[in-house]
Order: sequence, then C-alpha cells, then structure tokens
Amino acid sequence: MSADLPLVLGIETSCDETGVGIVRGEELLVDAIASSVDEHARFGGVVPEVASRAHLEAMVPTIERACRQAGVRLADLDAISVTSGPGLAGALMVGVAAAKSLAVALGVPLYGVNHLASHVAVDIVEHGPLPEPTMALLVSGGHSSLLLVPDVTHDVQSLGSSIDDAAGEAFDKVARVLGLPFPGGPHIDRAAREGDSVAIDFPRGLTSGRDMERHRFDFSFSGLKTAVARWVEARERSGEPVPVGDVAASFQEAVVDVLTRKAVLACRENGVEHLQIGGGVAANSRLRAMAQERCDAAGISLRVPRPGLCTDNGAMVAALGAQMVLKGRAPSELSLPADSSMPVTAVQA
Repeated sequence: MSADLPLVLGIETSCDETGVGIVRGEELLVDAIASSVDEHARFGGVVPEVASRAHLEAMVPTIERACRQAGVRLADLDAISVTSGPGLAGALMVGVAAAKSLAVALGVPLYGVNHLASHVAVDIVEHGPLPEPTMALLVSGGHSSLLLVPDVTHDVQSLGSSIDDAAGEAFDKVARVLGLPFPGGPHIDRAAREGDSVAIDFPRGLTSGRDMERHRFDFSFSGLKTAVARWVEARERSGEPVPVGDVAASFQEAVVDVLTRKAVLACRENGVEHLQIGGGVAANSRLRAMAQERCDAAGISLRVPRPGLCTDNGAMVAALGAQMVLKGRAPSELSLPADSSMPVTAVQA
C-alpha cells in the first residue's frame, strides 16, 4: 500500500440507497448506487423491511460493478469503510455485515463511520482538502444539523439540530399535501420554479427573539408543514384552486431562509470562514442560490458537492474511510455495531 494513497471501498446502507464507492487517497474512482426508492414510492415513504431486503439483493452486484468500473480487484483494497449509523437498524446491519465479511476475507482494516460525518467528508473528493475548521450544514430526510468540524476524522461538534421534522421530511410531507410524487424534494424544487416565493407568508420556525435564545442553531419545520397543510385545506374548502407553484415556492423559501440564516450566523459567531452544505436537500437549487448570496455578503467561502454526491452514496463513506487511513486513525473492532441512533459527535464506531 502506498502510504499516502490508500485504496478504500465504502459501503452505505443507512436508508434506501445501496451505495458502494471506491476512493484512492482523495480521488474518487467510482460511485455505484442501487436505489430502492421506486419500491417505496407507493407507500409514500421508506419502508424499513423493504429497504433491508433490497440491500441484501443489491449488495454483491453493486460491489462487483464498482470494482469493475474502477478497474480494481478486491485484493487491491487497503481498507473497508462502512456506515455504522445513524439510520434504519435493519438496513445498517446489511451493510455492516457485508463490510465485516470483506474485511475478514481480505485481511484489511475496517472502519465503521458516522453517516453524517461522511456527508461532510465527501466534499474532499470534489473540492480538495477540507478547511479546518469548517462549518457544516447537513440537511436531509432524517437530519437538519449545524456542525462545527475542526477535524472530520475525530472532532465533530453539534451546534444545533432539528427538534421535530427535518427539512427533507417536511419536503416529503408538503409534496404529499400538494399531490406531488415521493420523494418530495425534487418535485417541490421543480414546481417552485413556476411559482412566486413571496405569494404566501409561511412561518419561519425558531427565529423569534425568545426562540433564538433557547434554540439559536436548532431547526423546526413541523409548524411550517402544518401551516402549509391548513392553507391548502382552506383553499380546497372554499372551492378555490390551489396554486401549487406558489405554495411550493413559498414553502421552499421559508425552509431555505431559516437554514441559510442560521448557518451564516453560526459561521460569524464561531469565527469560521468556510461553510459546507451536504445531505440530500443540498441538491435543492434555491438552497444553493440563497446560501451563495448570503455567504458572499458575509465573506464566507461556500462549498457544496455536486447534487449526485449530496444524496446518500458510497463515495462519502469511502472518502471518510480514506481520511481515517491518511490521518492514522485506528481501525474499528470487528465487533462494531450497527447503531441506528449513533450520535453525530461519534465519528467512528
């Protein structure tokens, strides 16, 4: 093994994506994904048992495809990295079991890593080494988090998180109210382009004076989701058509306003000059645009991975695993668990 260019395979199975990525040092060789999202669409959300079975079926073919596309053999690997949490318990178990098997069979070290820290680390394979410290805003279906990251391999500090619905969850629920397909994020984003973002004044959760004292960097989107539902119901009761574009744009603006406002404030108050946005909702076009505007105004450097690396993928797990090797972090034990409630401050299992 080259001391500075470890070849690491990463496995991600925290939800409904079977992701396998291969990274050499800080270079992404391949990002292979098998998604079961279509199998969940008719239920309007991810069904854990369906996801677990899909991971079982997709695991070996996806690993084989990744190695083939990267032009490497399993025997060439220097380490295996796997999401050990947080996520759906059964889905995590499939990935962790596969990773343990590979590590034992190949005689290479195993790194069980945190899903959220992996979302931060993936930007390394696109934009180079991560500034230390970095402020990370992670927004997905399960998490809305503000993290201070002095070192992504062992020091991640939580400044705030969602206290009810995460941003992505709110997108899915509002999409359902508007009759848009699952997952809701891309469809809300698309519908919003045809609407007026100031047509409806939806609430900005946890931004009042008292809330900013108690929940300065926390997020709440449950009240916003309810406000949208009530607004739509009132229109339907009165027999008026629901302006889907305006509702989508106004809802999206409320979410993005709160996310970017708190992220920039966190950077200013902690003296951090670099903001990274990750997670599935980071693919949202309005979030990217408003974050860029506000960061430019505040003199903050913004990094956002391309949309394909924002959603769950194996590349992010491989990227964090490679950083673990490069920085000389000790591998995980083979007894490492699949921890569905793994705290964000625990980078490694």
